[in-house]
Amino acid sequence: MFTDITVEELTDRNKERPVVIDVRSPSEYAEATIPGSRNVPIFNDEERAEIGTLYKQVSEQAARDRALEVVSAKLPAFIREIAGISGKKVVFCWRGGMRSRTTATLLSLMNVHVSRLEGGYRAYRQWVVHMLESMTFDPRAVMIHGLTGSGKTALLHRLGQAGYPVIDLEGMAGHRGSVFGEIGMCPSNQKTFDSLLLEDLLRFRQSPYVIMEAESKRIGRIVVPEVLMTKRDEAIHLRVELPIEARVETILEDYRPWEHHEACVAAFRKIASRIHRPIAEEISGALLDGNYDRAVELLLIHYYDPRYIFTEEQYASSDIKQVQAATVDEAACKVQELLSHKFGGQYAE
Repeated sequence: MFTDITVEELTDRNKERPVVIDVRSPSEYAEATIPGSRNVPIFNDEERAEIGTLYKQVSEQAARDRALEVVSAKLPAFIREIAGISGKKVVFCWRGGMRSRTTATLLSLMNVHVSRLEGGYRAYRQWVVHMLESMTFDPRAVMIHGLTGSGKTALLHRLGQAGYPVIDLEGMAGHRGSVFGEIGMCPSNQKTFDSLLLEDLLRFRQSPYVIMEAESKRIGRIVVPEVLMTKRDEAIHLRVELPIEARVETILEDYRPWEHHEACVAAFRKIASRIHRPIAEEISGALLDGNYDRAVELLLIHYYDPRYIFTEEQYASSDIKQVQAATVDEAACKVQELLSHKFGGQYAE
């Protein structure tokens, strides 16, 4: 027979993590899952809906009978797929009920050994919420400031690739934090964001510092937990300054407006009334004509820069180290030098 494991056992960083298999339907998996899990659904979305309707409108036994019919037809392929996954395996469903129990039982009968996550995804989600509300996170924050287009995200990526302890909040949120923020990205929901964030917080818990962009409380529809927001007061603040030509180029590379023309035009219309009318009309004309570099430059000068400066003055420390550079690569080198001087070259990994 199979064995049950707890969320705490599954997430113990002192043990080798098994392969986690989500046997819920594809839509449940897409909505939120345990990071790194693989989806091998025992029911597809239509089958799950049908069985759920039978359970509610007819009887539990009718639902079980239909579930058995569905599973029987796909059982050989289902077992082969999971059996073909190497390493230790843990299966889970929504609350550790029928789907994961059936999966684990059938696999054990076929001599395929798996464990079942006790309480399923619901128990995992409860654990994530509890951890984010109660954990202490001691690493000092290094917060990257900079006007829109200063390459803060690209800078974080370069530092992360070099092994530095980086927390990319916008990457986890799937949103850049502005009215244009979703363009070309896949926005996360709060459950997914929280899970990804907790993974990094646990990963970097013993690091002397973590590097992140200075964000507001909300990134699109995502709310940043207090465990990070409280790090601002004692943070080291670095402000990246690039020439406006480099900032325009960075934005064009990130957003690729020629591939998302309609979305860019629609986003601009949401803020056009906040910009001096002649400037707004010029921006609109540049967008419609595909003159994106001009549109971006005007947006930076007349909308984003004034807003960013005002916001930064509300909370940022007066002790901000300026990092002036011509390119993002040069800025990354200078930030590495500053970190080496401050922390003696210590990384998290």
